[in-house]
This record gives sequence, structure tokens and C-alpha cells, in this order.
Amino acid sequence: MKLKTCHLLLGLLVGLAACAGLLPSSGPARANECVLDRCRTDEAVLPQTPVRASVAPGNFDFYVLALSWSPGFCEISDRVQDREQCEVGTNLGFVVHGLWPQRERQLVVDCEAGLRPPGRSDVISSQDLFPSAGLARYQWRKHGGCTGLPASAYFADVRRARNNVVVPAQFVTTRETLRLAPEEILRSFRAANPALRPGMASVACPKATLLEVRLCMTKDLRGFTPCPEVVSRSCRAQQIEVPPPL
Repeated sequence: MKLKTCHLLLGLLVGLAACAGLLPSSGPARANECVLDRCRTDEAVLPQTPVRASVAPGNFDFYVLALSWSPGFCEISDRVQDREQCEVGTNLGFVVHGLWPQRERQLVVDCEAGLRPPGRSDVISSQDLFPSAGLARYQWRKHGGCTGLPASAYFADVRRARNNVVVPAQFVTTRETLRLAPEEILRSFRAANPALRPGMASVACPKATLLEVRLCMTKDLRGFTPCPEVVSRSCRAQQIEVPPPL
């Protein structure tokens, strides 16, 4: 009798716990079920909350000015949001990918200040630098917020950095596909910018195609600076394709 009573009490307790949601259900996933970092709702899966870097704004050593070769980017990218940049007739060559604050051995990204969106006028002021307004906003969110500057000053510095770099003539006038060694590309940039010396720039070339040239600049943007970590990741291909502007 005592054993039967214990079984009845145990069954009652288990039933109450299941109703309260204290025990896992063996049936279909419920609307509020969480698996690892994702929770279901009736409408959709909630995205994971991004973890932002704990970085003091302005705490970096130098800048990397990333100039994207738009024809190479368009040859590699198949994203719908890039169609405007990659339409035939845009005639884009080197465009600004971003101005990135960097420490000696790491990129500084995702600072809290970047969560405040830039003003519309700030984005419009940079429309001749970036290939799209969406990229300008993204660069502020990902990198600009780590500079310690307001958005207006960051975009002004992007312009100042870009104005301090001369693009070699062969990339301005080319209308046919070129085959070049990465070092040839860097030499042409050094010839056009005498203050740029070996060890201050790199080439990115996924799929053996010129994607971008990354130039390391001092924090005050008055000149170029050595950047061993950036240079160590430069393209190692013997030759890469440089497609012409569309």
C-alpha cells in the first residue's frame, strides 16, 4: 500500500512539473523552445545577439585604407545587393572599401559607438567614395565607431585618406583584362606614391583575381606606415587577373 501511494505521489509531481515547463517535452518543439543560442517563436527564429568588442574608441595604432578594385569584386560577388555597383556602364575602378583602425596585430571592430547610425548628410557626403550608401553605413558600424570620432569626422577622414593616394595610371585607363603579379601592382602604387615603401601595403586576390589594395597609413593620415601583420597576408599568387571596368 505504501509503495502504491508513493508511485501515485511521484506521478502527480512529475505531471505538475511537466505542466509548469520544468521538464523537457518529448513531443514537437514548442513556440518558446530554445536550442543552444536560438529560440523559436511562432513567426521566426530569433537571431543571436551580437557580442561587441570591449574596445575604447580611439585605441588603435594606424589605419588601413582598403581600395577595392570594383571589376574584380563584381567578378567574384554574386550577391543581389551588389547589382547596382556591378551593372554594366558603371565604369568603376578603385573604390573605397573602408578605412579601418588597426592595432599592430589585430583589426579593431564592433565598438559601441558604431551602434549610433550616421546622419543622412554624412552618408550622402561620401557617395562618391563608396560604391553604395549601404557600404558606407556598414563601414561606420563595423569600423568607424572605433575611431573615437563622430560619424561626420570619420567620413571626412575617409575622404582625406583617399585624396592622399594616387591610383597608378594603368588602372585608370585600362579597358582590357590585365595579368599582373601582385608585386607589380604594389610597385606601380609605390611609383605613383613615392612615400609608399615596401612593407606598407598588400594585395588581396581571392580566386586569383585582384580584389583590393590595402595601404597602411599613420593615425593622423599624413603618410604611410609599415604594417608587417597586414603585409604578411598579402597575395602570394604568381599572377592574378585584373578585369577591366564594366
